[in-house]
Amino acid sequence: MIYIFFLVLLCVAIVLFMVKEAFENNVLYHEFQLNGIEGNITLFFISDIHVRKIDKKMIQNISTKVDAVIVGGDLADKRTSINRIYDNLKLLGSLGPTYFVWGNNDREVGEARLREIFAKTGVQVIENNAILLNDHYKIWLSAVDFTSDVGGDVEKTFKIVPKDELNFFISHNPQIFPEIQKRFKVDLLMGGHLHGGQIRLGPFGIHPQGSFSIKNGVPTLISNGYGTTLLPFRFGAKPECHIIDVKFKG
Repeated sequence: MIYIFFLVLLCVAIVLFMVKEAFENNVLYHEFQLNGIEGNITLFFISDIHVRKIDKKMIQNISTKVDAVIVGGDLADKRTSINRIYDNLKLLGSLGPTYFVWGNNDREVGEARLREIFAKTGVQVIENNAILLNDHYKIWLSAVDFTSDVGGDVEKTFKIVPKDELNFFISHNPQIFPEIQKRFKVDLLMGGHLHGGQIRLGPFGIHPQGSFSIKNGVPTLISNGYGTTLLPFRFGAKPECHIIDVKFKG
């Protein structure tokens, strides 16, 4: 009987730990260098928020000037209230101009409703398109809808960006990154979607752990994401958002 008691106690402790880990606030800092007129720009990247409320104190503690906030998909899903979406976007908007890329769950809220919210909160949607983020450094933000494959939509998107200018590419699904690198010039890749596996046993998980690394010469961010899907549990794949400092040296 005592063994059953301790087994139940252990299970409860593990569940509580997973809930605690799921609601951590981790801001990871990354930097890399590009050639150009000396200076820097700073990006804030967050993805896979889902139903989670963004922590106000976490945002207020970011003292770095942010040039662009990038929501890399799955801002919300069918569980997320409209008020929660508004509150989260207002917090993100307090950091800087905000750009959104479609994930696989966002349209569960209703595409028309989300577009109305974006219009009211000043969020710019990038979908199978590219926008000039910074004219001084000639930086473009390009992105594809989650439903796109590496086909016509991507071809159209990359044709917008002049070949001698910088292209920071966003896809909610980072699994298209290897093919993107084979076919197009990119200077930064950003994605989420995989949640780092969300629940891992050491090195083992259904998806790779999130990372920021140089892959084939290109800085590549694959985020664990900020929220959770299905159940509010994480184990070994901490929630995260990111500050990316891009430094330019002549």
